[in-house]
This record gives sequence, structure tokens and C-alpha cells, in this order.
Amino acid sequence: MIYPIVAYGNPILKKEAEEIEEGEDIKNLIADMFQTMEHASGVGLAAPQINKGIRLFVIDSSHMLDEDSEEKGIRKAFINPIILDEYGNPFGFEEGCLSIPEVRAEITRPEKLTLEYFDEDWNLKEEEFSGLTARVIQHEYDHLEGILFIDYLKGLKKRMVKSKLIDISKGKVETDYRMVYP
Repeated sequence: MIYPIVAYGNPILKKEAEEIEEGEDIKNLIADMFQTMEHASGVGLAAPQINKGIRLFVIDSSHMLDEDSEEKGIRKAFINPIILDEYGNPFGFEEGCLSIPEVRAEITRPEKLTLEYFDEDWNLKEEEFSGLTARVIQHEYDHLEGILFIDYLKGLKKRMVKSKLIDISKGKVETDYRMVYP
């Protein structure tokens, strides 16, 4: 099932998501989230973006990488993730968000992270991620904390996107996917 994407301005995007009870069967939801993400041509999707305030996100970072890239992308679900550490050289990269279409901005994030999470079979994992995969994880993790990439913007950059954000919250935006507006 393809869910509509929640647009900027919906309060769920600014709330901290709730932990999922361990062992809960969410495999169908995970499959639906992958389908929704792919339908919208995204590389990541957090549960709050489909109006579910739970600590779950899916990513497929392979779509961001060139064929000759040394980095290997991953396609994975993350349940109740916790960032244990972020480290390495911070680097800037232009980010966007399915909930904030037509807005992009360069955001600086650390190049590596260590994450503890459950996989879709409820196996507890601890892994290190780096490069663009780490960036996608950091972006989606922020959604679970009620943080949007535009929250990192300051001064003039923030003022420059303000009118676009107002338009998005009013449904004055075109996308190739269904959205729900506040």
C-alpha cells in the first residue's frame, strides 16, 4: 500500500516519535514504507512522514551513489534506532525531503555514525555507517526526533525558504506523489 506523504506544517513532523513495542509485527508496514518511498523516488522515509508517530524508518542509499563509487548503498529498515556516536570530518551535502518538496539546502553532518537498532526480525544490531548512507540515516533519524533538515538553516538561508514553506503547508506545491496537508 502506498501512503500519502505528510507535508510540512503537520504537527507530527515536529513531535518525538514513540518507541515500538519489541516483537510487534510491523513487516507489512515496512514493506508499505519501502513501496511508498520508491513511489515518491525517495532514498529514505520515516514513519512520521506517513502520519505514524513511531520510531521506524527505511532507507535505500544505493540510489544516491555513482556506479564507480567505492561506497556501497544499503536497503534496510531501522526499528527503535539510537545514534550512539557521530564522528569523522563533517561535510556539507545538499539535502531535500519528501515532506518539503522543491526545497533543498546544503546541510553539514559528521561523516560517520554508530547506530543501535532492531532489524525487521527484531534482531538487535550495532553498526557503523559512513558517507552518504550515514547522511541518509542522520536525516531520517532526525525525523524521529521531530527535527527537519530546514531546522539547521540560519539567517538569510532560513528567510529565503520561508515563503516556500508557507506554500507547501497550504498545498501550493506540485509532486509526483500524493501528499496530505495540515
